[in-house]
Amino acid sequence: MLEKKNLKIHVPEGAIPKDGPSAGITMVTSMVSTFTGRQVKERIAMTGEMTLRGRVMPGGGIKEKILAAKRAGITELILCEDNRKDVEEIKAEYVAGLAFHYVKRIEEVLSLALK
Repeated sequence: MLEKKNLKIHVPEGAIPKDGPSAGITMVTSMVSTFTGRQVKERIAMTGEMTLRGRVMPGGGIKEKILAAKRAGITELILCEDNRKDVEEIKAEYVAGLAFHYVKRIEEVLSLALK
């Protein structure tokens, strides 16, 4: 597959420190989508770091990310299992209508995010 397609990932050194690591599972999902031709589901958002061995790590700023996703019309969110406690601290009215999926591995992310 890589013989027919090119992949270039550029993460600039001068990026905003808070932007980046939490996009790990999102970046992998987009790459898998590109190489397999499977589309990413609509109205789904995700955040989380990922190790080279596929373990999903928690991200920060969960409350803010959830509120922004809800304002954008997102209905499903994929988060690291370790971020469950962060969601439980948010008032129920702010998370009403949202479906949360808590994951530990990238395989779970791909199963949930790809059509």
